[in-house]
This record gives sequence, structure tokens and C-alpha cells, in this order.
Amino acid sequence: MARQFFVGGNYKMYPAPPRYANGTVKSIQDIIHHLNEAKLDPKTEVVIAPPALYLLLAREHLRDGIEVAAQNVFDKPNGAFTGEISAEQLKDSGIRWVLTGHSERRVIIGEQDAFIARETLEQREGNKTIDVVTAQLKAVADRMNDWSKIVIAYEPVWAIGTGKVATTEQAQEVHAEIRKWLLSTVSNEASINTRIIYGGSVNEKNCKDLAQQSDIDGFLVGGASLKPAFVDIINART
Repeated sequence: MARQFFVGGNYKMYPAPPRYANGTVKSIQDIIHHLNEAKLDPKTEVVIAPPALYLLLAREHLRDGIEVAAQNVFDKPNGAFTGEISAEQLKDSGIRWVLTGHSERRVIIGEQDAFIARETLEQREGNKTIDVVTAQLKAVADRMNDWSKIVIAYEPVWAIGTGKVATTEQAQEVHAEIRKWLLSTVSNEASINTRIIYGGSVNEKNCKDLAQQSDIDGFLVGGASLKPAFVDIINART
């Protein structure tokens, strides 16, 4: 069975200036209204990740077929952990997805290797990309038994929010190597079925070429997910 195309929108924590007006209830409602009214490729799985304050608002107003993700989760089910949200709480609230290990949390918060495969420009230019990415994924493999609910996002740090993007060939090369790593380290089933998506300045202009690559199964979109053109990215394979 072919892997279902997956497009995630990471709203991050922008305030509400004209460029990124996603920091208010009204702006979230406007984005959701646009998605609800848009004609989306029914073959594409769509998940949006608003700031935590707006998770339930998004879940309440989104149409069926579009899911909501938290931008982070704590690894304990409950307890005296001020400011954290557990997987059990998210599940109880109808939030079925979560981002973990994002590079911004690695750099700013100091989180360690988890679920986002990423590289710096120095690592890319030093031909260390595959070593870096697979080392980060090994931290996941050491603790993960069920890969059926995992989506791997490869994000070159130097391409996030910079307007730069890996070439189609560069992105496909890394995705193919990740799939080979899954085969050799995890299982043939994981290699065949696990979706590997690309993030890093994806937009409506470059998404179609990227979407045609055999090992690119979708996108994790940052700033562009707040704009009407996000619909074009969702429909990249149509």
C-alpha cells in the first residue's frame, strides 16, 4: 500500500503583526475558516499545530478530516510538572498528534535527540548530514517499538525560516538514506511504511517538485501554513 501523503502546519508562537497574524483567537478562526472552505486533496492527511492555548479552539471548529497537533508533550502521565501537558491529556481532548524534538526546542530549550531529524549548515557542508540524522534517529529507535504511528520530519536547520531550501535532489537523497537506515536498523516494514516528510522553507512554489520524489511523503510547513497558499502545499500532488 502506498504511503499516504502528509502535510503538517506548525504555527509556532508568532504574535499578531500583519505578517504572521496567528496569535489571536480571531486569526486562528480565520485560518481555520479558510481551511474548512478550501478544496483539499482527499488523499492527503492534514494536521495543524497551533499554540497550546488554541488547541481546543482549533479542534472544535475544524471540519472532519483535518487533525490537530500539540507542539510539544511531556513524557510523564501526570504529576507536579508545572507548565507541561501529557499525552493522556492531549488524547482526552481529542488531540491525536504531537510534534516532538523540533530543532527550535533543541536550540532554545536544550532538548536532546528525539523525533526530528535535522542538520546545521556546517554539517551539510562537512558532508555529515547522514551521520547526524541517523544518530538522532537512533535515539528514537532505542526507545520505540511501534513505528506505525510515527512520521519522521527531516528539517535542515539552515533552511527553517530562511527562505533557503534544500534542492530537490538533496532532500530526496537524505530521505532515501533515512529509509535505508530504517531498513537496516528497525525493520523492512518500518522502511516501507514510515512516512518521511520534509521541512524547511516549503512553499507553494517549490512543493510540487519536492512532492514528486519517491521518498518524500509530505511536508512540515512553518510560516507558509498561516497563509492561503498552504492549500496549494496540501494539494501538491494534484
